[in-house]
Amino acid sequence: MAPLINTAADALMSNLNVHAESGEAFDIHRCFGCFTMDVIASVAFGTQVDSQNNPDDPFVRHAQLFFSFSFFRPLMLFLIAFPAIFSPLARFLPNKRRDQMNGFFINIIQRIIKQREEQPPHQRRRDFLQLMLDARTGQDIASLEHFNTEKQTDENDHRSQQTQPSASELENSHPRPEESPVKRPQKKMITEEEIVGQAFVFLLAGYETSSNTLAFTCYLLALHPECQRKVQEEVDEFFTRHESPDYINVQELKYLDMVVSEALRLYPPGFRFAREVDHDCVVNGQFLPKGMTVEIPAGFLHYDPEHWSEPEKFVPERFTPEAKADRHPFVYLPFGAGPRNCVGMRLAQLEIRMALVHLFHRFNIVACSETKVPLDLKSSSTLGPQNGIFVKITRRDDGDGQI
Repeated sequence: MAPLINTAADALMSNLNVHAESGEAFDIHRCFGCFTMDVIASVAFGTQVDSQNNPDDPFVRHAQLFFSFSFFRPLMLFLIAFPAIFSPLARFLPNKRRDQMNGFFINIIQRIIKQREEQPPHQRRRDFLQLMLDARTGQDIASLEHFNTEKQTDENDHRSQQTQPSASELENSHPRPEESPVKRPQKKMITEEEIVGQAFVFLLAGYETSSNTLAFTCYLLALHPECQRKVQEEVDEFFTRHESPDYINVQELKYLDMVVSEALRLYPPGFRFAREVDHDCVVNGQFLPKGMTVEIPAGFLHYDPEHWSEPEKFVPERFTPEAKADRHPFVYLPFGAGPRNCVGMRLAQLEIRMALVHLFHRFNIVACSETKVPLDLKSSSTLGPQNGIFVKITRRDDGDGQI
């Protein structure tokens, strides 16, 4: 999986280099949106998408439909307030956009499954989709170690990318009625619908939430160049030991982790989430009956001065091991908590850290006159910038590129 993310990160670096050469302000949030889209298409849906150079790709258009709703539309407010009533009803209500989106992604999954079944095992891409397919067939081909390793050769990378259809090709191909599904062992295996559902989960976790967090982190570091220099020093030292970032070695970057954690505190992507009470209880004198939906305002908790001194300030040192040990764990909930927390959390954290490692090894992010302080925010499916995040970027190897 790490090689796939690194490939998308290389394309991102090329895109950012164009902006560095121009010297003009640009919307870095848009760049990160393209990067995270490429990662999800490759890792979760097994298809190649170059959204950084082809923003009109069918995969990009349909994925953006997934996020083009607001939690504050009347129907969504009713759904959140009365899930027991409206959730079963929602599946029967006509929704052309939903059906179009679902049909597109189901077609992608079906086509990739068919292609993978026809490939020899050693030619199959090492991604989340293949892991689910191996679990479905009971094959022990892709272990966690298999996904984290970097032993895949450039030749295999090139061959696997060449054998993956583009989203454009997949959109124009439709399953024929006479095609019969491949028979598989019936031992409560994962269905195609469940595979599509899991891919959607990673789309939700890895696209908009990750692009927002990347953009917010760069925005904060542009406003705090002393913190940016610390990140760059840590990243430079990292590259004296490692050739490229992966799932294991990015965990060595302690200060970068503190920076990302503080960015998630100030701008939590999931600013609110809900839980269902599983038994009658009393909390702070308030009776909560079984079955009630309780909404947790993560954004409010992240700014509570009882737990965070000067909560509006950007202070990465809030997340040293000592500081975290002295704080209640549930006052920081960027990905929720408990058994129902974000299942794509690890993927989101990995792509965020890998992208930042590549970026700050090569570039400086600089605030400019177009950088809005404070930011205007919007609350749709996640918390994001209202009008983008405009900054300038310089190459670190330029003599005038120091911050």
